[in-house]
Amino acid sequence: MAFLIEEKRFTSPTSSAQVSAVIGPTAGMVISRAMVRDMFAGSEIAKVFSLLMLVMGVAPILAPTIGGIVTTTLGWQYIFVVLTMIGLSLLVISIRVLPETREPDATLSLHPIRVLRDYFSVLQEPRFATYALTGSFASAGLFAYIAGSPFVFMKLFGVSAQHYGWIFGMNALGLITASQVNRVLLRKRNSAEIILRASTLQCAFGLLFAVCTGIHLISFGGTFLFIFGFMMMQGFVFPNASALAIEPFTRNAGSASALLGGLQMASGAVASALVSYCHNNTALPMAGAMRRAASRGGATTRARRSGWANWR
Repeated sequence: MAFLIEEKRFTSPTSSAQVSAVIGPTAGMVISRAMVRDMFAGSEIAKVFSLLMLVMGVAPILAPTIGGIVTTTLGWQYIFVVLTMIGLSLLVISIRVLPETREPDATLSLHPIRVLRDYFSVLQEPRFATYALTGSFASAGLFAYIAGSPFVFMKLFGVSAQHYGWIFGMNALGLITASQVNRVLLRKRNSAEIILRASTLQCAFGLLFAVCTGIHLISFGGTFLFIFGFMMMQGFVFPNASALAIEPFTRNAGSASALLGGLQMASGAVASALVSYCHNNTALPMAGAMRRAASRGGATTRARRSGWANWR
């Protein structure tokens, strides 16, 4: 909302409304993962998460396009009208269509101390700790790309804003494609095996990108290919890591989903901040952050490999 700040229209009520508008989508992300756990088990969880990745991948492609059309034809104020219509539609669908997957539990409490205890009990589950970290490192790599790619493509390589949108869309398409291929692979492989191979390939893409950038042997084509490969691996890591992280939980599925999402957002925020802080007019901060995130995620997965036989 930088344009609002520049025009000095960013008032306190607007700020409060934006904060409220953020709370709803975050609640939806947490609840949807918990509902998947309530309704499915085993590899079916990962398959459903792969399907959700289709929606998550399409949204960043369509949203800027629709927002640009609305802003150009009607004005920026109508962005909030569109958001209101979307919110009302979701409310109606939630009431009339969305099924209830779990009966109310009177033993659950929203007292801060009780909530923290629930989070602590979730963290004590080894599988959650491992794959929540794996997913968090993957999220860090994603947000490092989001934070650094506009400068890299538009400033370093002179790509126009319109063409950058196409590049962003192509990378999102790679993620979507991989997530749908993941559903097919789950018929013959389990989620742990897929994560191991995907994280290894992601480490390779990240390492090659960082090394080539560091020794100045990088071009527009090479940068795009390395990032495209990196993002494709996200389509395998994200759904499987999320599925394995929340699979052990039934009663605390909501707490596990909330903690998983919180860790992913926090790691993404840290990665974005580091890319900005280390900015040196090159692609190295982004490439280095992506490489480090991939290597940490891969190391976390491989560190628990000896225990996979007991987790399947």
